[in-house]
Amino acid sequence: MATSLFSIIPGSSDPIYRQLVDQVRRLVAGGQLAPGAALPSVRDVAQQLTVNPMTVSKAYGLLELEGVLARRRGVGMVVADRAAGGGEGTAADATDRAALLRPTLERAAREARELELDPATVLALFTLILKESP
Repeated sequence: MATSLFSIIPGSSDPIYRQLVDQVRRLVAGGQLAPGAALPSVRDVAQQLTVNPMTVSKAYGLLELEGVLARRRGVGMVVADRAAGGGEGTAADATDRAALLRPTLERAAREARELELDPATVLALFTLILKESP
């Protein structure tokens, strides 16, 4: 598994386990993690991010309860089959993906207001960032 699959922001107001949960949701919704794909072990993620293994375990456990991940004997945690989650149309899928982005955009909007930036400037910057290569 790629060593840069997950990243955390230590000073964030979001707890680390929540950051991991949100990242997995986005990776699954965006198709970067396909059904059946194995996730790195709790120990590997904890070592990579230098966090407590219980933090990673909590994130994986919550994702398992939501049906995003499934525990597979001999493999560990894998992305669950989409049959458990429904999601039958591209419009519904796009709506689900947009919903995952909303909290990030709300934080960015709050920061833009705090900086007293006008919406046109913020939208122009966001458009520029979207066009940049990942």
